[in-house]
Amino acid sequence: MIALFLFLLAALTVTVPASDVSAHNILHHLNFLPLMMAGILFGVPGAAVASLLAGAVNAPLIAWHWSQWPLDAKDQIVELSIFSAAGLIAGYLSDRESAHRRMVEQTKQELEKVYLELRENVAHMKKTERLLAAGQLAASLAHEIRNPLASISGAAGILRRGAARPEYIEDSLHIIDLESQRLNKLLTGFLNFAKPRSLRLQGTDLDAILSSVASLASHAAETSRIALVHEKVAEIPEAECDPEQIRQVLLNLVLNAIEASPPGSTIRLRARAGTSGTRIEVEDAGTGIAEEIADRVFDPFFTTKPKGTGLGLAICSTIVTQHGGALSFNGNPGGGTTFCIELPRAREMTNGR
Repeated sequence: MIALFLFLLAALTVTVPASDVSAHNILHHLNFLPLMMAGILFGVPGAAVASLLAGAVNAPLIAWHWSQWPLDAKDQIVELSIFSAAGLIAGYLSDRESAHRRMVEQTKQELEKVYLELRENVAHMKKTERLLAAGQLAASLAHEIRNPLASISGAAGILRRGAARPEYIEDSLHIIDLESQRLNKLLTGFLNFAKPRSLRLQGTDLDAILSSVASLASHAAETSRIALVHEKVAEIPEAECDPEQIRQVLLNLVLNAIEASPPGSTIRLRARAGTSGTRIEVEDAGTGIAEEIADRVFDPFFTTKPKGTGLGLAICSTIVTQHGGALSFNGNPGGGTTFCIELPRAREMTNGR
């Protein structure tokens, strides 16, 4: 089409009478269009080819005009040179823009490839992490089950021999009973951790739950000669939560605080409104949590108690997470630890139904 345009302009230049100077000027200036189009569409090579074609097509006309109107011929040569230069410049810019577009497209493809690889790697890492966690849980559970099974096996061996004294038989039966209860408690805790029940959310007065927990734990606190104080704060908004599960979490935290605190100390329970929800705190006066085990406090089967299963805090953390909140702890300046439950506002709460 560009070549046809150039030939058409040359043909019109021959056809139009030489006396019509204005028409000839217009035809000469119209050569600008095909040369610019060639540069824009096909770059420098296209502009160069179009310039050579324009020169070849117009050369006979310029030669003829040179003998008749040399000034007009010189104007044509200057105009074609300027138009060709403009076409070449447009071609250069077009080539740069095309190269930039190709580079951007190549970069986009490379980024998409990297993104896909990254997503696959993340998915693989998550799968590996889940398998590793499952393996660690299985290993921990097997380790916790081994000790009671060994005690039960030993007691059963004494009974199997049949010649043991009555007091040994009684002790063996007692061991079997205690270790069976321990196994049942361990497996029940593991099932609660691995598959917690669905939440039954409802509007709940948190101060009422704190009062209930303080009442339930009062006997254990009195036995350990520890004061259990429920600090009431006015205007705590009603929370949407599962009251039974939050009560279970708080009771576990309070009983842990009683075990950690020395006689004559005080444990404080309080709830207060926060910027993003409600904050419940259980503050004890124990020796605190050592820095080297702080990262493992909520790990399943991790415990510092001689007879603990290590699932209490892990289950508490799971329940609070189900509510869309967070369970954390921090040391107190004067000693002891404060466990904090952050519950979000009702509209921010994860749907656990």
